[in-house]
Amino acid sequence: MTGLDRKPLRLAIAGLGTVGAGVIRLLEENRALVEARAGRPITIAAVSARDRTKDRGVDLSGFAWCDDMAEMAKRDDVDVVVELVGGSDGPTLALARDTLAAGKGLVTANKAMIAHHGMELAGTAETNGAGLRFEAAVAGGIPVVKGLREGASANAIDRVYGILNGTCNYILTAMESSGADFGETLADAQRLGFAEADPAFDIDGVDAAHKLAILAALSFGAQIDFESVEIDGIRRVRAADIAQADALGYVVRLIGVADVEQSTAGPRMLQRVRPCLVAKDHPLAPIDGPTNAVVAEGNFSGRLLFQGAGAGDGPTASAVVADLIDLARGDAGAAFSVPTQQLVAMPKADSGARESRSYIRFTVADRPGVLAEITAAMRDAGVSIQSLIQEGEADGADGVLVAMVTHQGPVRNVRAAIEMLAGSDSLTDDPLIMPILRS
Repeated sequence: MTGLDRKPLRLAIAGLGTVGAGVIRLLEENRALVEARAGRPITIAAVSARDRTKDRGVDLSGFAWCDDMAEMAKRDDVDVVVELVGGSDGPTLALARDTLAAGKGLVTANKAMIAHHGMELAGTAETNGAGLRFEAAVAGGIPVVKGLREGASANAIDRVYGILNGTCNYILTAMESSGADFGETLADAQRLGFAEADPAFDIDGVDAAHKLAILAALSFGAQIDFESVEIDGIRRVRAADIAQADALGYVVRLIGVADVEQSTAGPRMLQRVRPCLVAKDHPLAPIDGPTNAVVAEGNFSGRLLFQGAGAGDGPTASAVVADLIDLARGDAGAAFSVPTQQLVAMPKADSGARESRSYIRFTVADRPGVLAEITAAMRDAGVSIQSLIQEGEADGADGVLVAMVTHQGPVRNVRAAIEMLAGSDSLTDDPLIMPILRS
């Protein structure tokens, strides 16, 4: 019996936005290639979306329509549900639970649901012999989940980090090239479709944090712990910060970083999303526009770089169908590389104990004694200043900008210095701290 004589893998697709329609187009246009690689046909039995009448640019007439997507988990003609609706809870989570409990496969692009409920869903999948796949939930079309779960599976990953949000990367690199400030650049990004009307999820770092929590679990054999991710977005980055970083030999990027430290009590994990200064010769520095890139450091493989489109209908649909091909082949396996009972609950490491160099920007009143007050606080907190630069008037704010770069030292010392300055009438805005990414 040849591979294509086997019965087809039958899909139900929940959500017919750009990605859902992209999956249908890809399966149609690349039908022969997909079937050859899957070893059997992949067909669509049913679809569901809010508006049945909307023109999505694809022919839906051959598929059953489910007004209630919950029906998909119960259909006898469905082997795998593809969830492209979004949202971490509510009907989406109920569909995921019911699908896996019924022993059907689940392929999802829903990073929020996996970050919040991934352990539960993976356990349900294992109990019922169902496949759970989520390549499209992290970094769009970049095969980083498969790369970590399979290609780097022989390695102990020491650290995983990268540019995980295309909207933020577009804004920061556009500010870099134009010299415009954040607000103006965000408005341009919204007009061009690179940022949502409500961009908070992206620019406040939450989207990147969801992806980082998933990558950390895959990399370290850890239970997902989204609640422990330290998150700081890019709202407060100014054109002057980017210009100053450039003068110092750096670019500014929103970076998610996760690593594990060993202690007498066992491994501890630290996960942080924050704008960082990245040296211009670092592999992440040239990543511009709405692009994602992930670096994983394996103890035998060395540094691995995954780079590509982090969003869009084509790249995301490509990741979804790659997962479907795996399930069609029978390559289910553990969702997080190892069975859920073997995933380790890692307490949060103390970020204050980590050593780093930092860029710190103050907006201060233009009067004598201000620099002395700042440097005294740094001295008293044990922060060594490598360089200090006083700029002109702050764009869009009262006062002048003072920027400094510290020598390597404990992060808690920098925090202590900022706490000493809290409430000072010399500061007209909260300081901005950006770590310098370790190479």
